[in-house]
Amino acid sequence: MPEDRSAAATGAAAPPPTVDADRLAMLSALERKVLWLSHWMIHNANHLRPKHDGLKVGGHQASCASMVTLMTALYFHLLRPEDRVAVKPHASPVFHAIQYLLGHQSVDKMKDFRSLGGAQSYPSRTKDADDVDISTGSVGLGAAQTVFASIVQDYLDGKGWKQEWPTGRMIALVGDAELDEGNIYEALLEGWKNHLRNCWWIIDYNRQSLDAVVREGLYARFDGVFRAFGWDVVTVKYGHRLRDAFARPGGDRLREWIDACPNQLYSALTFQGGAAWRKRLLDELGDQGPLQAFIESHSDHELQALMTNLGGHDLPALLEAFENAPTDRPVVFICYTVKGFGTPLAGHKDNHGGIMTPEQMAAFKQAHRIRDGEEWTPFEGLETPADDIRAFLDAVPFNAKGRRRLSAPRVAVPERLTWRPADTMSTQAGFGTLMDELGRSKDDYATRILTTSPDVASNTGLTGWINRTGLFSRLPQEDTFKAEKVPSMQKWQLSPEGRHVELGIAEMNLFLMLSAAGLSHDLFGERLLPVGTLYDPFVMRGLDALNYACYQDARFILAGTPSGITLAPEGGAHQSVGTPLIGMAQDGLAAFEPAWVDELEAILAWSLDYIQRDGSDPAPEHDWLRDEKGGSVYLRLSTRGIEQPSRTLDKSLRDQIVAGGYWLREPTPATSVVLAYQGAVAPNVLEAAGRMTTTPGGVGVLSVTSADRLDAGWRAAQRTRRREGEGRAKPSHVERLMASVPRDALLVTIIDGHPATLSWLGGVRGHRVQALGVEHFGQSGSIADLHHTYGLDADAIVAAVAEGGRGEGFRQV
Repeated sequence: MPEDRSAAATGAAAPPPTVDADRLAMLSALERKVLWLSHWMIHNANHLRPKHDGLKVGGHQASCASMVTLMTALYFHLLRPEDRVAVKPHASPVFHAIQYLLGHQSVDKMKDFRSLGGAQSYPSRTKDADDVDISTGSVGLGAAQTVFASIVQDYLDGKGWKQEWPTGRMIALVGDAELDEGNIYEALLEGWKNHLRNCWWIIDYNRQSLDAVVREGLYARFDGVFRAFGWDVVTVKYGHRLRDAFARPGGDRLREWIDACPNQLYSALTFQGGAAWRKRLLDELGDQGPLQAFIESHSDHELQALMTNLGGHDLPALLEAFENAPTDRPVVFICYTVKGFGTPLAGHKDNHGGIMTPEQMAAFKQAHRIRDGEEWTPFEGLETPADDIRAFLDAVPFNAKGRRRLSAPRVAVPERLTWRPADTMSTQAGFGTLMDELGRSKDDYATRILTTSPDVASNTGLTGWINRTGLFSRLPQEDTFKAEKVPSMQKWQLSPEGRHVELGIAEMNLFLMLSAAGLSHDLFGERLLPVGTLYDPFVMRGLDALNYACYQDARFILAGTPSGITLAPEGGAHQSVGTPLIGMAQDGLAAFEPAWVDELEAILAWSLDYIQRDGSDPAPEHDWLRDEKGGSVYLRLSTRGIEQPSRTLDKSLRDQIVAGGYWLREPTPATSVVLAYQGAVAPNVLEAAGRMTTTPGGVGVLSVTSADRLDAGWRAAQRTRRREGEGRAKPSHVERLMASVPRDALLVTIIDGHPATLSWLGGVRGHRVQALGVEHFGQSGSIADLHHTYGLDADAIVAAVAEGGRGEGFRQV
């Protein structure tokens, strides 16, 4: 195995400090202050703040303690404004304490930690007031996000953009248990493919997780995995006290003993303290020689300090490792730490959710020299004058530019997009045509479009786009097929100028890439309009990362195609059923399922503007969701070729399409049946309507382009009425649509997806509903066979009308 790069890993004597003694003393003082503030924040939330529900608030004091030195070294010395950090979720109080000292967090929010309106349990870009770069919480995702943020940074550099903001390091602070998450290794592989650089992962290797002490030898597995993916591995195992001890006579035996000590034994001895260390060491190493004399020369307190002097708690060792690391390759730092370091919880296997008792906190408070009533005072308990500390903090490089939330101007987009219509076309083919035309465009907004796909770009409509724009690669690569004159429809040259990022088959990576690209304006000051494609059923393979991207308020367009059992011969594994409900339920995501390509064009044009909105942008007049601030967009598309309507969409109809629906056939006061559909079942609905020529009052046909938008607008109107009174809210779009439907009419809803997607429409004005859809796994077959089997064809629709018409007061068909 190659040698580690750091002297801290080898056990050699410490080199001269990389910072002068005064700066090191200041960092040590701030380290103590961060430890105190983070733990007092948690104590206050659990023991002092009034509780109304009797629940433990929590806060992970032990997990915070293992990160204090690492984060002190980073935020108060190493980091620059252009660096972006994903903080380990359980280190959130440490982050808030640091931000408080830097002037970006308030006392009130820290007092309300894990309370409504207070500092969040886990760092959040959208919920926290302080300077969060990357949200964390679902473990593993924040770390992986840094890989894709680095790729996006290289993408921007390849275009010659980002001139006003230097290239930074994308840094993840990672708990060792987070590396159990499978998405971590998918991200590592994608980073290797994309020549990753400027990415650091700093592992808090405390060898304890929520339920257990980690397995022996895990370090070697981490080392091997990261090296295999092209990362430099820097192990920071020993602090300067231990390294000095190893340099003494007999010190090599002490080092060998520590290296061989099982994790559980090391943790247990750490919790038991100096006397336990002394007994064990003398029992196993005592020989009346120099090593025994060295051990006996230490008090119990000194011996505890020596034996827990791991690299992750030693500022000189960390600063040396960080400052000597390269930037042209990704680097992982495996930093040995003690969970609960510096607290009475240190080392105990149950300390993950442990919290100091009031008695323990009183002793902790005394040790930090905190006076009663001064617990939140920034520099209380420190000997260094407050003015000196404030001057130091004002000069911290990371804080030189204040809050680092960037912005980028909105990119103007046209109200209509160019496309090449055909008599018969699927929405997937229409999407491909629209993207192909965007690839031709030299307009600024089109050049800002970045596309990405998990190895299904050619099957999801992006072939034409990529042929025109090329594949992105930080390092140019020749298209060998083209060079060898082998005919191929794919003219996919790899270069820094390319605008499609091709990913492997991992949907988690797709959504993390979209998350990073969708935050480009904020992280790097450059606007991107990201568009991702995947097979619709496999949205569910990446749901955690999709939810994570939306939680961060990342902005992108997602095309899920092909969808539903209408995919037909591909079979059940490739046929989506529940994805329309995902689109409705996912916060931050506006979901659409158009039937016609002209609807898709209107939606896509609107989406390119919608993903750029922020809270300061007034919604356009046609948007019935008056309080929305923009978000991402999900398009559920189909491979079913459908005869296209011969029409030109006027502004009113385009507005209704993006609002969620419009009348294809308007009802009359005598209408007894309304068919409401979404997506590729449109021909079946029109056939059924055509067969009901004797229906009293005729059949109304409602084209739903977005059940999500209709539902969200309805609920927003209801909230306004409850809050401000019945007359204060304008009717929502769906209320306006349903207002013309007679109360005793039957509503039949049809979708190639779960029937609950549309069945709620009956609740808008109290209509009786027959809901048709798909509730079970699909199977292979023709479209006609599957639609008949699952009850989506015209026969099933007519039968549903007949069945629903048996109730009292219904006009019979």
